[in-house]
Amino acid sequence: MFESKLMKYFHHKTVLITGASSGIGKALAITIAGKNVQLILASRNTENLALVQSECLEKGATCEIFELDVSNDDAIVSFSNALKLKYKSIDVLINNAGISQRSQAEETSLLVDRRIMELNFFGQVSLTKQLWPLLCQSAHANIVLISSVVGTFGFPQRSAYSASKHALEGFFESWMLENTRENIHFTIVSPGRVQTNISSAALKADGTAHQKMDEGQINGIPADVCASKIIAGIIKNKRKVYVVQKEMILIILRKFWPSLFIKLVKKLKLA
Repeated sequence: MFESKLMKYFHHKTVLITGASSGIGKALAITIAGKNVQLILASRNTENLALVQSECLEKGATCEIFELDVSNDDAIVSFSNALKLKYKSIDVLINNAGISQRSQAEETSLLVDRRIMELNFFGQVSLTKQLWPLLCQSAHANIVLISSVVGTFGFPQRSAYSASKHALEGFFESWMLENTRENIHFTIVSPGRVQTNISSAALKADGTAHQKMDEGQINGIPADVCASKIIAGIIKNKRKVYVVQKEMILIILRKFWPSLFIKLVKKLKLA
């Protein structure tokens, strides 16, 4: 049933995924790939991106790859201009590129805070604004934001990361409320811990990579399962999609019993 809905929804659609070389972005690309699907994949890691492209081509999709650093606004403008020359419209934009953090707020360099905000927040805003004309040309466009459960609540050693996701959700929810175009829909996705390399690539206080896989990440939701849940939400035009396990308890506690939420989080193993 899911496969048939997926094939029907993405039939003859152009789908752009950032951060598509690994993790959730890669899983989304491979899951969506199929005959009569046009994929545009972007990432800083073109070597891994080429491997993802090969898998998508094997599944029958048309797939073009681009090197893109979404923290670089000039690169975003150049990339967007190239797409405007080649494509008449974009039907699904999945803003997935991002970076996490593993450091105490008071110890973290402001440069690291700014770097995370540039990539996770301003990059997504800039790219979506640049591609807005192409999204408007679609008969049914969906702007998808891969946020995080820590876009719902704060969490230790995630101060800038959490702030960037809070900002992302607030900005795009506001844009969604302003939007009067019936052909454009917004979906905000909040995953919990997923089996990806996000913790390994996360920034420490000095800006270097954490280079460790957290236990929570290792035992998290498989990336392909996460991708399927996200796609199901896109197909249903959901405004908000949670892809979580035990994290849902924290979401509920934060809303209804904030004092208990604080006590519980302070006792949690952070890795």
